[in-house]
Amino acid sequence: MSYLTLLGELDAWFARGVAEAGPGVVLCAHGCSACCFGPFDISPADAEIVAGAVDRLDPVVRAAVRARAAEQLARYAAMAPTWRAPWDVDDMGDDAFDCLTEGLANLPCPALSPEGSCLIYEDRPATCRMTGLSMETTEHAVIDNVCPILDTSARYAELAPTRFNLSGFEAAAEDFDVTALAAGWTRTTIAGAIGR
Repeated sequence: MSYLTLLGELDAWFARGVAEAGPGVVLCAHGCSACCFGPFDISPADAEIVAGAVDRLDPVVRAAVRARAAEQLARYAAMAPTWRAPWDVDDMGDDAFDCLTEGLANLPCPALSPEGSCLIYEDRPATCRMTGLSMETTEHAVIDNVCPILDTSARYAELAPTRFNLSGFEAAAEDFDVTALAAGWTRTTIAGAIGR
């Protein structure tokens, strides 16, 4: 199994939740970019697939994405002068990273086109795939839906969580992270993966 195949389990979970909710209830869909702002951490395996997806873009589009990533990394460096490539979030620490993400919350993702579409949608990280529905794990923990347009629809906001075996997914993902770490990838941001 590849990491992208594993990420497909999240896509299947999301599709099931959308189907169970019924037509028009889940506002999160391909083409919406409401959550595509502000840096967030991604796993080493996610960083590897993001960088590979950008490498496969048309050269003109790829250059624009890399320029946006470089601009974002310059903002990181201005806010956290000691934080540098490979932009490892673990080197920064959670509190400092939280401050950075709050300060740059309105910054668009480098992979977001000027028209508002994700240029690496098929290779987007796990975090992106988990946004748009709340999740109930097999251990009965609930992970809230963090969709920024959630409160624009009462039916959407009141939607029950969709069940997912998150612990099984995370155990499988850990193997891919170990491999990606050995190849030099780190827990970083989308800009950090692109600008590595």
